[in-house]
Amino acid sequence: MTDEPCCLDRVVVVTGAGRGIGRAYALALAREGARLVVNDLGVERDGRNASSAPANEVVAEIEEAGGEAIPDVSDIATREGADSLIAAAVARFGRVDAVVNNAGIDRPGLLIDLADEDWDAVVDVHLKAQFLVLRAVARHWRTRSEQGEDVAAAIVNTSSPAALTGFRGEGAYSAAKAAVLALTSTAADELSDFGVTVNAVVPGAATRLTDWSPGTPGPEAIAPLIVWLASLDARDITGRVFSAAGGIFMVLHGWEAGSPFVIGDGGVPDLAAGLRERVLSERQPMEVLAPGRNLPARPDAPGNLG
Repeated sequence: MTDEPCCLDRVVVVTGAGRGIGRAYALALAREGARLVVNDLGVERDGRNASSAPANEVVAEIEEAGGEAIPDVSDIATREGADSLIAAAVARFGRVDAVVNNAGIDRPGLLIDLADEDWDAVVDVHLKAQFLVLRAVARHWRTRSEQGEDVAAAIVNTSSPAALTGFRGEGAYSAAKAAVLALTSTAADELSDFGVTVNAVVPGAATRLTDWSPGTPGPEAIAPLIVWLASLDARDITGRVFSAAGGIFMVLHGWEAGSPFVIGDGGVPDLAAGLRERVLSERQPMEVLAPGRNLPARPDAPGNLG
């Protein structure tokens, strides 16, 4: 085996890299030789009040440790911002080799009370931004591929346990993170034409967005998975969804079909009886997790019904 860093000279863009999980990813990638674009608007948890400080601070950490990085404060929930991010990476480093889509905000609220603007803000950051950055960098890779280059690039998208079960009080977040899984599968197929892998991670780690769950492990234990998926060693791994928390890793296989039931001539009564007795009894509904059980007492996060 070689002691050479596994991401030596790989140019990696990490969104939401100013704090939490994204910061842990960026620092781990830098330690493995990657050159980083640290993208972060520096907003508060709800996506408001931007600041360049978080991105600048992570870049300073990387540089102090002997690495190479640049900050970026583009708003990747807009086409212009996503395009600008990739353009900045190419302008500085000449190319992009991997993207880690990690940016996130949180505006909790029960669906019945959720404001349009809060739904839009959450979906824009957690879903639309991942698509916009993916599209921008995919066009860069397509051009390189058409010029005869072996692109060998990677995208790592970020989903959530909320995609699998739903989170009470987090309907917009849950919906966006579920859509990320379908986006990942589709992109893995389409971008394979250009030598690009696309995978998703369902992380469990202590961040600003998971303060409802005390005792959650820190993000550092997840970072090795992201480093590996961004490296050349994982160029044969694509279309996969990984669960990662506290040093425990699993591959998720999505929805599974239960036993089939064919309706007879009895119409709705036969259908109802058959489904109850032979299908629904096989497995209980997935339990919805409850980070929103006690929603914060603030105007944009209404409390529980009943």
